[in-house]
Amino acid sequence: MLLLLSGCSTHSPAPITERNITLTPRLHKVHKGETVYSIAWMYGLDYRSLAKWNRIVRPYPIYPGQLLSLKPGRRSAIHTGKALRRAKRTTARRKPVKKKTIRKVHSKNRQNKAGKKAVRKKVQYKLKRWVWPTKGKVFRTFSRKDSGKKGIAISGRMGQSILASAPGRVVYSGEGLLRYGKLIIIKHNSTYLSAYAHNSRLLVKEGQRVRQWQKIAEMGRSGTDRPMLHFEIRKNGKPVNPLYFLPKR
Repeated sequence: MLLLLSGCSTHSPAPITERNITLTPRLHKVHKGETVYSIAWMYGLDYRSLAKWNRIVRPYPIYPGQLLSLKPGRRSAIHTGKALRRAKRTTARRKPVKKKTIRKVHSKNRQNKAGKKAVRKKVQYKLKRWVWPTKGKVFRTFSRKDSGKKGIAISGRMGQSILASAPGRVVYSGEGLLRYGKLIIIKHNSTYLSAYAHNSRLLVKEGQRVRQWQKIAEMGRSGTDRPMLHFEIRKNGKPVNPLYFLPKR
């Protein structure tokens, strides 16, 4: 069930809707184009929790027709029809890992441990410097109480550049989430994700790594009635106020 925000003005842009966690159904049937990240975003969940409840490991493969549990419990990773057969074929194709290979990987991991730690620290440091994803006036601000205001809305013109607010990897690029229009979700690290909605063109694909300031889309009015960008930041799956992260103008 969706909670819709109704405004007093007939000219106000269509709001972003989000599932109310208290009314979240027990299961979700996966549709084509959906990812663990987009489904978790839809229901206001942490993608790691969703994956854990359904025993899905990285890179979090899911299939159309698969039923995912949206709450912790016994039912998890339920497959139906073609999804079940596809999952079995994928499992059957996996080759057993030799002990020598395991030892080699562990040795390589130990050698690169210090370097990886340094890289992680560097990325975390960069996330302290979020940048504005586009130019324009903020005409709708964040509200924890209002399900239609889980981010900020920035006005602009059609085709205006939309930039990555921080470096990361694209985990969703499509238009499968109701009232988000053409949407991009970027994973910055295990804690933070950001979303860019209502675009006219999507310029990056899922799995692609992006740099801060990189142009990822063009502003549009998909899912709304005026050219705008709806921008969200989520911490551990929960919406936070982007204005606390973006530099003051």
